Amino acid sequence: MFRPFRSEVEHAVESALQTLALPTDDLGVETPPEDVPATLASSVAFRLARSAKDSPPRVADDIAAAIDLEPDSQTYEYIDHVDTRGPYINFHVNDAYYMDTLTAAQDPEYGHLPNTGQSVVVEHTSANPTGPVHVGRGRNTIFGDAVARLLEYNGDTVDRHYYLNDAGRQVGVFTWAYEKFDADSLPDPERDRPDYDLVRYYRRGNEFLENADADAVESAEDEIASIINGLEAGNTETYERVQTVVDQVIDGMQQSFDRLSAIFDEFIKETRFIQNGDADAVVERLKSADCAVYEDDAWQIDLSAYDIEKNLVFLRSDGTTLYTTRDLAHHEWKFDNYDASVTILGEDHKLQAEQLDATLQILGNDTDQLRQPFYSWVNLPEGGMSTRKGTGVDLDDLLDEAIARAREEVHDRLGSRVRDDSLSSDDIDRIARQVGVGAVRYDIVSKQPTKGITFEWDRALDFEAQSAPYIQYVHARCCGIETEVNSNTDLDIDALTSDSIPDITMLRTDAERALLQEIARFPAVVESAAADLEPHVIATFARSFAEQFNTFYRECSVLNAESEIMTAARVSLVRAARHTVANALDIVGVEAPQSM
Repeated sequence: MFRPFRSEVEHAVESALQTLALPTDDLGVETPPEDVPATLASSVAFRLARSAKDSPPRVADDIAAAIDLEPDSQTYEYIDHVDTRGPYINFHVNDAYYMDTLTAAQDPEYGHLPNTGQSVVVEHTSANPTGPVHVGRGRNTIFGDAVARLLEYNGDTVDRHYYLNDAGRQVGVFTWAYEKFDADSLPDPERDRPDYDLVRYYRRGNEFLENADADAVESAEDEIASIINGLEAGNTETYERVQTVVDQVIDGMQQSFDRLSAIFDEFIKETRFIQNGDADAVVERLKSADCAVYEDDAWQIDLSAYDIEKNLVFLRSDGTTLYTTRDLAHHEWKFDNYDASVTILGEDHKLQAEQLDATLQILGNDTDQLRQPFYSWVNLPEGGMSTRKGTGVDLDDLLDEAIARAREEVHDRLGSRVRDDSLSSDDIDRIARQVGVGAVRYDIVSKQPTKGITFEWDRALDFEAQSAPYIQYVHARCCGIETEVNSNTDLDIDALTSDSIPDITMLRTDAERALLQEIARFPAVVESAAADLEPHVIATFARSFAEQFNTFYRECSVLNAESEIMTAARVSLVRAARHTVANALDIVGVEAPQSM
Protein backbone atom coordinates (compact mmCIF):
# COMPACT_ATOMS: atom_id res chain seq x y z
CA MET A 1 0.00 0.00 0.00
CA PHE A 2 3.04 2.23 0.21
CA ARG A 3 2.99 2.95 -3.52
CA PRO A 4 -0.62 4.24 -3.64
CA PHE A 5 -0.02 6.11 -0.38
CA ARG A 6 3.02 7.79 -1.94
CA SER A 7 0.87 8.79 -4.93
CA GLU A 8 -1.70 10.32 -2.56
CA VAL A 9 1.01 12.28 -0.75
CA GLU A 10 2.42 13.57 -4.04
CA HIS A 11 -1.06 14.64 -5.13
CA ALA A 12 -1.75 16.32 -1.79
CA VAL A 13 1.51 18.30 -1.88
CA GLU A 14 1.05 19.28 -5.52
CA SER A 15 -2.55 20.43 -4.94
CA ALA A 16 -1.51 22.51 -1.93
CA LEU A 17 1.32 24.16 -3.87
CA GLN A 18 -1.08 25.00 -6.69
CA THR A 19 -3.49 26.53 -4.18
CA LEU A 20 -0.65 28.71 -2.84
CA ALA A 21 0.56 29.55 -6.37
CA LEU A 22 3.91 27.95 -5.65
CA PRO A 23 5.99 25.97 -8.19
CA THR A 24 5.32 22.22 -8.33
CA ASP A 25 8.37 20.96 -10.25
CA ASP A 26 9.93 19.27 -7.19
CA LEU A 27 7.61 17.93 -4.48
CA GLY A 28 10.39 16.75 -2.16
CA VAL A 29 8.52 13.61 -1.05
CA GLU A 30 10.90 11.38 0.87
CA THR A 31 11.41 9.16 3.90
CA PRO A 32 11.15 11.32 7.03
CA PRO A 33 13.99 11.66 9.54
CA GLU A 34 14.26 8.72 11.95
CA ASP A 35 12.83 10.66 14.88
CA VAL A 36 9.67 11.62 12.96
CA PRO A 37 6.82 9.08 13.40
CA ALA A 38 5.39 9.55 9.91
CA THR A 39 5.37 7.25 6.88
CA LEU A 40 6.36 9.93 4.36
CA ALA A 41 7.39 13.56 4.51
CA SER A 42 7.93 16.43 2.11
CA SER A 43 10.96 18.69 2.35
CA VAL A 44 9.61 21.02 -0.33
CA ALA A 45 9.62 23.94 2.13
CA PHE A 46 13.42 23.98 2.01
CA ARG A 47 13.34 24.66 -1.71
CA LEU A 48 10.53 27.21 -1.63
CA ALA A 49 11.62 29.27 1.37
CA ARG A 50 13.63 31.77 -0.67
CA SER A 51 10.96 32.32 -3.34
CA ALA A 52 8.25 32.53 -0.65
CA LYS A 53 10.43 34.98 1.31
CA ASP A 54 9.76 33.15 4.55
CA SER A 55 11.44 30.59 6.79
CA PRO A 56 11.16 26.88 5.84
CA PRO A 57 9.09 25.99 8.98
CA ARG A 58 6.55 28.73 8.23
CA VAL A 59 6.34 27.68 4.57
CA ALA A 60 5.79 24.07 5.72
CA ASP A 61 2.96 25.22 8.00
CA ASP A 62 1.31 27.10 5.12
CA ILE A 63 1.51 24.09 2.80
CA ALA A 64 0.15 21.73 5.47
CA ALA A 65 -2.76 24.10 6.12
CA ALA A 66 -3.57 24.10 2.40
CA ILE A 67 -3.93 20.31 2.27
CA ASP A 68 -7.63 19.56 2.39
CA LEU A 69 -8.45 16.19 3.97
CA GLU A 70 -12.16 16.86 4.40
CA PRO A 71 -14.36 13.94 3.19
CA ASP A 72 -16.25 16.11 0.72
CA SER A 73 -13.03 17.26 -0.97
CA GLN A 74 -10.35 15.20 -2.69
CA THR A 75 -10.62 11.66 -1.33
CA TYR A 76 -7.42 10.31 0.21
CA GLU A 77 -7.81 6.65 1.03
CA TYR A 78 -4.76 6.22 3.22
CA ILE A 79 -3.76 9.66 4.58
CA ASP A 80 -4.92 9.95 8.19
CA HIS A 81 -3.49 13.35 9.08
CA VAL A 82 -0.75 15.81 8.26
CA ASP A 83 1.49 17.71 10.64
CA THR A 84 4.79 19.58 10.52
CA ARG A 85 8.04 19.44 12.37
CA GLY A 86 10.42 22.21 11.47
CA PRO A 87 10.63 22.37 7.67
CA TYR A 88 9.08 18.94 7.12
CA ILE A 89 5.45 18.26 6.19
CA ASN A 90 4.67 14.83 7.65
CA PHE A 91 2.05 12.39 6.38
CA HIS A 92 0.57 9.72 8.63
CA VAL A 93 -1.34 6.62 7.53
CA ASN A 94 -4.72 5.40 8.74
CA ASP A 95 -6.05 1.97 9.66
CA ALA A 96 -7.19 1.32 6.10
CA TYR A 97 -3.51 1.45 5.03
CA TYR A 98 -2.61 -1.26 7.54
CA MET A 99 -5.69 -3.35 6.79
CA ASP A 100 -5.17 -3.33 3.04
CA THR A 101 -1.48 -4.16 3.55
CA LEU A 102 -2.33 -7.15 5.72
CA THR A 103 -4.95 -8.28 3.22
CA ALA A 104 -2.71 -7.91 0.16
CA ALA A 105 0.17 -9.74 1.80
CA GLN A 106 -1.91 -12.86 2.40
CA ASP A 107 -1.22 -13.55 -1.29
CA PRO A 108 1.90 -15.75 -1.76
CA GLU A 109 2.73 -13.60 -4.82
CA TYR A 110 2.91 -10.44 -2.73
CA GLY A 111 5.62 -8.11 -4.03
CA HIS A 112 5.04 -8.89 -7.70
CA LEU A 113 4.12 -5.67 -9.52
CA PRO A 114 1.60 -5.38 -12.38
CA ASN A 115 2.73 -6.36 -15.87
CA THR A 116 4.63 -3.50 -17.50
CA GLY A 117 4.19 -4.84 -21.02
CA GLN A 118 7.97 -4.49 -21.50
CA SER A 119 10.17 -7.34 -22.73
CA VAL A 120 13.74 -7.41 -21.44
CA VAL A 121 16.65 -9.67 -22.29
CA VAL A 122 19.23 -10.09 -19.53
CA GLU A 123 22.55 -11.45 -20.72
CA HIS A 124 24.92 -12.61 -18.03
CA THR A 125 27.86 -14.91 -17.29
CA SER A 126 28.79 -15.59 -20.95
CA ALA A 127 32.12 -17.13 -19.86
CA ASN A 128 34.20 -18.75 -22.57
CA PRO A 129 33.23 -22.44 -22.86
CA THR A 130 36.69 -23.73 -21.98
CA GLY A 131 36.10 -25.30 -18.57
CA PRO A 132 34.31 -25.06 -15.21
CA VAL A 133 32.94 -21.77 -13.89
CA HIS A 134 35.39 -19.99 -11.60
CA VAL A 135 34.45 -18.09 -8.44
CA GLY A 136 35.11 -14.68 -10.02
CA ARG A 137 32.83 -15.41 -12.98
CA GLY A 138 30.29 -16.83 -10.54
CA ARG A 139 29.58 -13.31 -9.31
CA ASN A 140 28.36 -12.49 -12.82
CA THR A 141 25.98 -15.46 -12.68
CA ILE A 142 24.66 -14.62 -9.21
CA PHE A 143 24.31 -10.89 -9.85
CA GLY A 144 22.84 -11.37 -13.32
CA ASP A 145 20.32 -13.95 -12.15
CA ALA A 146 19.22 -11.62 -9.33
CA VAL A 147 18.77 -8.74 -11.79
CA ALA A 148 16.59 -10.97 -13.99
CA ARG A 149 14.50 -12.08 -11.00
CA LEU A 150 14.12 -8.48 -9.86
CA LEU A 151 12.88 -7.36 -13.27
CA GLU A 152 10.36 -10.19 -13.33
CA TYR A 153 9.02 -9.06 -9.94
CA ASN A 154 8.84 -5.57 -11.43
CA GLY A 155 6.36 -6.88 -14.01
CA ASP A 156 8.68 -7.18 -17.00
CA THR A 157 8.76 -10.20 -19.30
CA VAL A 158 12.34 -11.42 -19.00
CA ASP A 159 14.49 -13.77 -21.05
CA ARG A 160 17.85 -14.85 -19.63
CA HIS A 161 20.57 -15.38 -22.21
CA TYR A 162 24.09 -16.73 -22.18
CA TYR A 163 26.05 -15.39 -25.15
CA LEU A 164 28.34 -18.23 -26.14
CA ASN A 165 31.75 -17.50 -27.65
CA ASP A 166 32.06 -20.47 -29.99
CA ALA A 167 34.07 -18.77 -32.74
CA GLY A 168 37.16 -17.22 -31.16
CA ARG A 169 40.76 -18.33 -30.84
CA GLN A 170 40.22 -19.99 -27.47
CA VAL A 171 37.62 -22.30 -28.95
CA GLY A 172 39.91 -22.97 -31.90
CA VAL A 173 42.69 -23.99 -29.51
CA PHE A 174 40.25 -26.11 -27.50
CA THR A 175 38.93 -27.97 -30.56
CA TRP A 176 42.44 -28.60 -31.91
CA ALA A 177 43.65 -29.88 -28.51
CA TYR A 178 40.60 -32.12 -28.06
CA GLU A 179 41.30 -33.79 -31.40
CA LYS A 180 45.09 -33.97 -30.94
CA PHE A 181 45.67 -35.36 -27.45
CA ASP A 182 44.71 -38.76 -26.10
CA ALA A 183 42.73 -38.86 -22.85
CA ASP A 184 45.16 -41.40 -21.35
CA SER A 185 47.97 -38.84 -21.61
CA LEU A 186 46.10 -36.31 -19.44
CA PRO A 187 45.73 -36.10 -15.64
CA ASP A 188 42.53 -37.43 -14.13
CA PRO A 189 39.62 -34.97 -14.19
CA GLU A 190 38.87 -33.22 -10.90
CA ARG A 191 35.18 -34.14 -11.12
CA ASP A 192 33.16 -36.61 -13.11
CA ARG A 193 31.63 -33.98 -15.36
CA PRO A 194 32.18 -33.01 -18.99
CA ASP A 195 33.51 -29.51 -18.28
CA TYR A 196 36.12 -30.90 -15.86
CA ASP A 197 36.94 -33.68 -18.31
CA LEU A 198 37.41 -31.46 -21.36
CA VAL A 199 39.27 -28.63 -19.65
CA ARG A 200 42.22 -31.02 -19.41
CA TYR A 201 42.57 -30.85 -23.19
CA TYR A 202 42.45 -27.07 -23.19
CA ARG A 203 45.16 -26.82 -20.53
CA ARG A 204 47.35 -29.34 -22.30
CA GLY A 205 46.90 -27.50 -25.60
CA ASN A 206 48.02 -24.22 -24.10
CA GLU A 207 51.00 -25.92 -22.45
CA PHE A 208 51.98 -27.34 -25.83
CA LEU A 209 51.75 -23.96 -27.56
CA GLU A 210 53.90 -22.37 -24.86
CA ASN A 211 56.59 -25.07 -24.61
CA ALA A 212 56.81 -27.08 -27.85
CA ASP A 213 59.50 -26.46 -30.46
CA ALA A 214 58.90 -23.72 -33.01
CA ASP A 215 58.04 -26.04 -35.92
CA ALA A 216 55.46 -27.96 -33.89
CA VAL A 217 53.90 -24.73 -32.66
CA GLU A 218 53.76 -23.33 -36.19
CA SER A 219 52.02 -26.49 -37.41
CA ALA A 220 49.55 -26.32 -34.53
CA GLU A 221 48.83 -22.66 -35.18
CA ASP A 222 48.08 -23.47 -38.81
CA GLU A 223 45.53 -26.07 -37.70
CA ILE A 224 43.97 -23.66 -35.20
CA ALA A 225 43.76 -20.96 -37.89
CA SER A 226 42.04 -23.39 -40.25
CA ILE A 227 39.39 -24.05 -37.60
CA ILE A 228 38.78 -20.34 -37.06
CA ASN A 229 38.70 -19.64 -40.81
CA GLY A 230 36.38 -22.60 -41.34
CA LEU A 231 33.93 -21.11 -38.88
CA GLU A 232 34.16 -17.71 -40.59
CA ALA A 233 33.47 -19.38 -43.94
CA GLY A 234 30.41 -21.17 -42.54
CA ASN A 235 31.94 -24.61 -43.11
CA THR A 236 29.49 -27.16 -41.70
CA GLU A 237 32.10 -29.77 -40.85
CA THR A 238 34.20 -27.26 -38.90
CA TYR A 239 31.12 -26.02 -37.07
CA GLU A 240 30.21 -29.55 -36.01
CA ARG A 241 33.77 -30.22 -34.79
CA VAL A 242 33.68 -27.12 -32.61
CA GLN A 243 30.21 -27.82 -31.26
CA THR A 244 31.28 -31.30 -30.15
CA VAL A 245 33.56 -29.59 -27.65
CA VAL A 246 31.46 -26.53 -26.80
CA ASP A 247 28.19 -28.37 -26.17
CA GLN A 248 29.82 -30.84 -23.80
CA VAL A 249 31.42 -28.08 -21.75
CA ILE A 250 28.18 -26.13 -21.55
CA ASP A 251 26.34 -29.26 -20.39
CA GLY A 252 28.83 -29.51 -17.54
CA MET A 253 28.74 -25.80 -16.68
CA GLN A 254 24.96 -26.01 -16.59
CA GLN A 255 25.25 -28.28 -13.57
CA SER A 256 27.05 -25.51 -11.68
CA PHE A 257 24.33 -23.05 -12.68
CA ASP A 258 21.70 -25.53 -11.51
CA ARG A 259 23.32 -25.68 -8.09
CA LEU A 260 22.87 -21.91 -7.89
CA SER A 261 19.28 -22.11 -9.20
CA ALA A 262 20.42 -19.80 -11.99
CA ILE A 263 18.24 -20.27 -15.05
CA PHE A 264 19.11 -19.62 -18.69
CA ASP A 265 16.32 -19.53 -21.23
CA GLU A 266 18.67 -19.73 -24.19
CA PHE A 267 22.34 -20.09 -25.06
CA ILE A 268 22.95 -17.74 -28.00
CA LYS A 269 25.96 -18.84 -30.05
CA GLU A 270 27.99 -16.18 -31.81
CA THR A 271 28.42 -18.44 -34.85
CA ARG A 272 24.72 -17.82 -35.42
CA PHE A 273 25.58 -14.29 -36.57
CA ILE A 274 28.33 -15.56 -38.84
CA GLN A 275 26.14 -18.20 -40.46
CA ASN A 276 23.14 -15.95 -41.04
CA GLY A 277 25.27 -13.17 -42.58
CA ASP A 278 24.54 -10.54 -39.91
CA ALA A 279 28.20 -10.14 -38.96
CA ASP A 280 29.20 -9.59 -42.61
CA ALA A 281 26.42 -7.05 -42.99
CA VAL A 282 27.71 -5.15 -39.96
CA VAL A 283 31.21 -5.15 -41.48
CA GLU A 284 29.97 -3.62 -44.74
CA ARG A 285 28.00 -0.93 -42.93
CA LEU A 286 30.97 -0.07 -40.72
CA LYS A 287 33.33 0.14 -43.72
CA SER A 288 31.09 2.81 -45.21
CA ALA A 289 31.02 4.89 -42.01
CA ASP A 290 32.81 8.25 -42.08
CA CYS A 291 34.89 7.25 -39.06
CA ALA A 292 36.09 3.94 -40.56
CA VAL A 293 39.86 3.69 -41.10
CA TYR A 294 42.23 1.00 -42.33
CA GLU A 295 45.28 1.00 -40.07
CA ASP A 296 47.80 -1.59 -38.89
CA ASP A 297 46.43 -4.15 -41.37
CA ALA A 298 42.92 -4.00 -39.91
CA TRP A 299 39.64 -2.18 -40.40
CA GLN A 300 38.86 0.04 -37.41
CA ILE A 301 36.34 2.59 -36.19
CA ASP A 302 37.79 5.87 -34.92
CA LEU A 303 35.82 6.67 -31.78
CA SER A 304 37.56 9.91 -30.83
CA ALA A 305 34.30 11.80 -31.45
CA TYR A 306 32.90 9.80 -28.50
CA ASP A 307 35.91 10.66 -26.29
CA ILE A 308 37.20 7.10 -26.63
CA GLU A 309 40.89 7.07 -27.47
CA LYS A 310 41.21 3.45 -28.54
CA ASN A 311 39.79 2.47 -31.93
CA LEU A 312 37.46 -0.49 -32.30
CA VAL A 313 38.93 -3.15 -34.61
CA PHE A 314 36.14 -4.91 -36.48
CA LEU A 315 37.90 -6.81 -39.31
CA ARG A 316 41.34 -8.38 -39.49
CA SER A 317 43.54 -8.25 -42.57
CA ASP A 318 42.76 -11.91 -43.30
CA GLY A 319 39.04 -11.08 -43.54
CA THR A 320 38.02 -12.62 -40.20
CA THR A 321 35.73 -10.78 -37.83
CA LEU A 322 36.28 -10.30 -34.10
CA TYR A 323 34.16 -11.10 -31.06
CA THR A 324 33.01 -7.49 -30.88
CA THR A 325 31.94 -7.54 -34.55
CA ARG A 326 29.69 -10.51 -33.92
CA ASP A 327 28.48 -8.91 -30.70
CA LEU A 328 27.37 -5.82 -32.61
CA ALA A 329 25.18 -8.05 -34.78
CA HIS A 330 24.02 -9.82 -31.63
CA HIS A 331 22.97 -6.56 -29.99
CA GLU A 332 21.11 -5.37 -33.06
CA TRP A 333 19.24 -8.68 -32.97
CA LYS A 334 18.39 -8.03 -29.32
CA PHE A 335 17.18 -4.52 -30.14
CA ASP A 336 14.90 -5.97 -32.84
CA ASN A 337 13.38 -8.55 -30.51
CA TYR A 338 13.21 -6.87 -27.08
CA ASP A 339 12.20 -3.52 -25.66
CA ALA A 340 15.28 -3.37 -23.46
CA SER A 341 18.60 -5.14 -23.12
CA VAL A 342 20.71 -5.62 -19.99
CA THR A 343 24.23 -7.05 -20.16
CA ILE A 344 26.12 -7.86 -16.94
CA LEU A 345 29.85 -7.23 -17.37
CA GLY A 346 33.02 -7.48 -15.34
CA GLU A 347 34.73 -4.19 -14.58
CA ASP A 348 37.58 -5.16 -16.92
CA HIS A 349 35.15 -4.82 -19.85
CA LYS A 350 34.36 -1.13 -19.38
CA LEU A 351 36.32 -0.01 -22.43
CA GLN A 352 34.75 -2.68 -24.65
CA ALA A 353 31.31 -1.66 -23.36
CA GLU A 354 31.95 1.98 -24.24
CA GLN A 355 33.23 1.00 -27.69
CA LEU A 356 30.22 -1.22 -28.26
CA ASP A 357 27.73 1.47 -27.25
CA ALA A 358 29.38 4.12 -29.44
CA THR A 359 29.64 1.81 -32.46
CA LEU A 360 26.01 0.77 -32.13
CA GLN A 361 25.13 4.46 -32.32
CA ILE A 362 27.29 4.84 -35.44
CA LEU A 363 25.28 1.97 -36.93
CA GLY A 364 22.10 3.98 -36.28
CA ASN A 365 20.83 2.30 -33.12
CA ASP A 366 19.16 3.96 -30.15
CA THR A 367 21.30 2.68 -27.28
CA ASP A 368 19.01 4.10 -24.60
CA GLN A 369 17.49 0.64 -24.50
CA LEU A 370 20.89 -0.86 -23.58
CA ARG A 371 22.12 -0.98 -19.97
CA GLN A 372 25.47 -2.49 -19.03
CA PRO A 373 25.97 -2.71 -15.23
CA PHE A 374 29.42 -3.74 -14.04
CA TYR A 375 30.60 -5.91 -11.18
CA SER A 376 33.92 -6.28 -9.42
CA TRP A 377 35.72 -9.46 -8.44
CA VAL A 378 35.35 -11.95 -5.61
CA ASN A 379 38.36 -12.69 -3.42
CA LEU A 380 38.69 -15.53 -0.97
CA PRO A 381 40.46 -15.01 2.37
CA GLU A 382 44.05 -16.14 2.47
CA GLY A 383 44.12 -19.81 3.32
CA GLY A 384 40.34 -20.01 3.13
CA MET A 385 40.37 -22.44 0.23
CA SER A 386 43.06 -24.12 -1.78
CA THR A 387 43.86 -22.77 -5.23
CA ARG A 388 44.96 -25.34 -7.78
CA LYS A 389 47.99 -24.18 -9.71
CA GLY A 390 46.90 -22.53 -12.91
CA THR A 391 43.18 -23.11 -12.41
CA GLY A 392 42.01 -20.78 -9.65
CA VAL A 393 39.06 -21.72 -7.45
CA ASP A 394 36.10 -23.32 -9.15
CA LEU A 395 32.59 -22.23 -8.17
CA ASP A 396 31.79 -25.86 -7.32
CA ASP A 397 34.60 -25.88 -4.75
CA LEU A 398 33.12 -22.80 -3.08
CA LEU A 399 29.62 -24.33 -3.02
CA ASP A 400 30.90 -27.65 -1.66
CA GLU A 401 32.72 -25.84 1.13
CA ALA A 402 29.67 -23.70 1.92
CA ILE A 403 27.37 -26.72 2.14
CA ALA A 404 29.84 -28.67 4.30
CA ARG A 405 30.19 -25.76 6.72
CA ALA A 406 26.41 -25.22 6.78
CA ARG A 407 25.90 -28.90 7.61
CA GLU A 408 28.22 -28.56 10.62
CA GLU A 409 26.29 -25.50 11.76
CA VAL A 410 22.95 -27.28 11.41
CA HIS A 411 24.22 -30.18 13.52
CA ASP A 412 25.48 -27.76 16.17
CA ARG A 413 22.09 -26.03 16.36
CA LEU A 414 19.83 -29.07 16.49
CA GLY A 415 19.11 -28.50 20.16
CA SER A 416 17.84 -24.94 19.64
CA ARG A 417 15.63 -25.41 16.61
CA VAL A 418 12.33 -23.57 16.13
CA ARG A 419 10.42 -26.85 16.18
CA ASP A 420 10.84 -29.93 18.32
CA ASP A 421 10.25 -32.38 15.46
CA SER A 422 13.10 -34.65 14.42
CA LEU A 423 15.17 -34.13 11.29
CA SER A 424 16.13 -36.98 9.01
CA SER A 425 19.50 -37.10 7.29
CA ASP A 426 17.73 -36.01 4.10
CA ASP A 427 16.30 -33.00 5.95
CA ILE A 428 19.76 -32.05 7.18
CA ASP A 429 21.17 -32.39 3.66
CA ARG A 430 18.38 -30.19 2.29
CA ILE A 431 18.85 -27.50 4.94
CA ALA A 432 22.63 -27.58 4.52
CA ARG A 433 22.24 -27.05 0.78
CA GLN A 434 19.67 -24.27 1.20
CA VAL A 435 21.75 -22.50 3.83
CA GLY A 436 25.14 -23.06 2.20
CA VAL A 437 24.19 -22.01 -1.32
CA GLY A 438 21.99 -19.25 0.09
CA ALA A 439 24.93 -17.90 2.10
CA VAL A 440 27.08 -17.65 -1.04
CA ARG A 441 24.37 -16.03 -3.12
CA TYR A 442 23.29 -13.57 -0.45
CA ASP A 443 26.81 -12.56 0.50
CA ILE A 444 27.56 -11.74 -3.13
CA VAL A 445 24.25 -10.03 -4.00
CA SER A 446 24.14 -7.98 -0.79
CA LYS A 447 27.20 -5.95 -1.82
CA GLN A 448 27.07 -3.14 -4.34
CA PRO A 449 28.26 -4.82 -7.53
CA THR A 450 31.07 -2.37 -8.23
CA LYS A 451 32.70 -3.08 -4.86
CA GLY A 452 35.16 -5.93 -4.50
CA ILE A 453 34.20 -8.79 -2.21
CA THR A 454 36.31 -10.81 0.16
CA PHE A 455 34.20 -13.83 1.01
CA GLU A 456 34.32 -14.57 4.75
CA TRP A 457 32.86 -17.84 5.94
CA ASP A 458 32.13 -16.87 9.54
CA ARG A 459 30.11 -13.85 8.47
CA ALA A 460 28.29 -15.49 5.57
CA LEU A 461 27.13 -18.49 7.64
CA ASP A 462 26.34 -16.65 10.87
CA PHE A 463 22.79 -17.49 11.98
CA GLU A 464 22.79 -14.58 14.42
CA ALA A 465 24.24 -11.83 12.21
CA GLN A 466 23.11 -10.00 9.12
CA SER A 467 23.47 -12.91 6.72
CA ALA A 468 21.34 -15.25 4.63
CA PRO A 469 20.86 -17.87 7.41
CA TYR A 470 19.65 -15.10 9.74
CA ILE A 471 16.97 -14.14 7.21
CA GLN A 472 16.15 -17.73 6.24
CA TYR A 473 15.64 -18.48 9.93
CA VAL A 474 12.87 -15.87 10.02
CA HIS A 475 11.02 -17.70 7.27
CA ALA A 476 11.45 -21.02 9.09
CA ARG A 477 10.24 -19.37 12.30
CA CYS A 478 7.10 -18.09 10.51
CA CYS A 479 6.40 -21.61 9.24
CA GLY A 480 6.95 -22.99 12.74
CA ILE A 481 4.51 -20.51 14.28
CA GLU A 482 1.81 -21.38 11.77
CA THR A 483 2.36 -25.09 12.37
CA GLU A 484 2.10 -24.62 16.15
CA VAL A 485 -1.10 -22.62 15.84
CA ASN A 486 -2.61 -25.31 13.63
CA SER A 487 -1.59 -28.04 16.07
CA ASN A 488 -2.39 -26.35 19.38
CA THR A 489 -5.48 -24.22 18.75
CA ASP A 490 -8.88 -24.60 17.20
CA LEU A 491 -8.02 -22.06 14.52
CA ASP A 492 -8.06 -23.22 10.92
CA ILE A 493 -5.24 -21.16 9.44
CA ASP A 494 -6.09 -22.18 5.91
CA ALA A 495 -9.54 -20.65 6.42
CA LEU A 496 -7.97 -17.28 7.25
CA THR A 497 -8.15 -15.91 3.74
CA SER A 498 -7.85 -12.27 2.77
CA ASP A 499 -11.64 -12.04 3.20
CA SER A 500 -11.72 -13.38 6.75
CA ILE A 501 -8.71 -12.01 8.58
CA PRO A 502 -9.55 -10.14 11.80
CA ASP A 503 -9.89 -6.37 11.89
CA ILE A 504 -6.65 -4.42 11.87
CA THR A 505 -7.56 -2.66 15.13
CA MET A 506 -6.44 -5.84 16.89
CA LEU A 507 -2.85 -5.08 15.88
CA ARG A 508 -2.02 -1.90 17.78
CA THR A 509 1.41 -2.39 19.37
CA ASP A 510 4.42 -0.54 18.05
CA ALA A 511 6.05 -3.83 17.02
CA GLU A 512 2.98 -4.93 15.05
CA ARG A 513 2.56 -1.60 13.30
CA ALA A 514 6.27 -1.33 12.52
CA LEU A 515 6.21 -4.79 10.93
CA LEU A 516 3.16 -3.84 8.86
CA GLN A 517 4.97 -0.69 7.74
CA GLU A 518 7.84 -2.81 6.42
CA ILE A 519 5.48 -5.22 4.68
CA ALA A 520 3.73 -2.28 3.03
CA ARG A 521 7.04 -0.91 1.72
CA PHE A 522 8.12 -4.11 -0.02
CA PRO A 523 6.49 -3.53 -3.47
CA ALA A 524 7.92 0.01 -3.56
CA VAL A 525 11.37 -1.33 -2.70
CA VAL A 526 11.03 -3.78 -5.62
CA GLU A 527 10.02 -0.92 -7.93
CA SER A 528 12.94 1.29 -6.90
CA ALA A 529 15.55 -1.49 -6.99
CA ALA A 530 14.38 -2.61 -10.44
CA ALA A 531 14.60 0.92 -11.82
CA ASP A 532 18.27 1.08 -10.83
CA LEU A 533 19.09 -2.63 -11.42
CA GLU A 534 20.17 -2.94 -7.78
CA PRO A 535 19.27 -6.30 -6.24
CA HIS A 536 21.50 -5.47 -3.27
CA VAL A 537 18.72 -3.06 -2.20
CA ILE A 538 16.41 -6.07 -1.83
CA ALA A 539 19.08 -7.90 0.19
CA THR A 540 19.33 -4.91 2.53
CA PHE A 541 15.55 -4.76 2.86
CA ALA A 542 15.40 -8.49 3.70
CA ARG A 543 17.98 -8.06 6.44
CA SER A 544 16.20 -5.09 8.06
CA PHE A 545 12.87 -6.88 7.67
CA ALA A 546 14.24 -9.89 9.54
CA GLU A 547 15.29 -7.63 12.38
CA GLN A 548 11.83 -6.06 12.51
CA PHE A 549 10.15 -9.46 12.53
CA ASN A 550 12.35 -10.66 15.37
CA THR A 551 11.32 -7.61 17.41
CA PHE A 552 7.68 -8.55 16.82
CA TYR A 553 8.44 -12.19 17.72
CA ARG A 554 10.02 -11.18 21.05
CA GLU A 555 7.28 -8.74 22.03
CA CYS A 556 4.06 -10.26 20.66
CA SER A 557 3.15 -13.85 21.44
CA VAL A 558 1.03 -15.54 18.80
CA LEU A 559 0.21 -18.89 20.38
CA ASN A 560 -0.28 -17.42 23.88
CA ALA A 561 -2.12 -14.27 22.86
CA GLU A 562 -4.85 -13.05 25.21
CA SER A 563 -7.65 -14.25 22.95
CA GLU A 564 -8.27 -16.48 19.97
CA ILE A 565 -9.15 -13.49 17.83
CA MET A 566 -5.79 -11.91 18.73
CA THR A 567 -4.03 -15.15 17.82
CA ALA A 568 -5.87 -15.11 14.49
CA ALA A 569 -4.83 -11.50 13.84
CA ARG A 570 -1.20 -12.15 14.69
CA VAL A 571 -0.98 -15.35 12.71
CA SER A 572 -2.31 -13.39 9.72
CA LEU A 573 0.52 -10.93 10.29
CA VAL A 574 3.00 -13.82 10.49
CA ARG A 575 1.73 -15.17 7.19
CA ALA A 576 2.07 -11.74 5.58
CA ALA A 577 5.62 -11.54 6.92
CA ARG A 578 6.39 -15.02 5.61
CA HIS A 579 5.28 -14.11 2.09
CA THR A 580 7.29 -10.89 2.23
CA VAL A 581 10.53 -12.45 3.40
CA ALA A 582 10.15 -15.47 1.09
CA ASN A 583 9.76 -13.26 -1.96
CA ALA A 584 12.58 -10.92 -0.94
CA LEU A 585 14.83 -13.97 -0.65
CA ASP A 586 13.52 -15.29 -3.97
CA ILE A 587 14.55 -12.11 -5.76
CA VAL A 588 18.15 -12.51 -4.62
CA GLY A 589 18.00 -16.23 -5.44
CA VAL A 590 18.04 -17.60 -1.90
CA GLU A 591 15.73 -20.45 -0.92
CA ALA A 592 13.35 -19.96 2.02
CA PRO A 593 13.49 -23.12 4.18
CA GLN A 594 10.38 -24.26 5.98
CA SER A 595 12.50 -25.61 8.82
CA MET A 596 16.05 -25.05 10.03
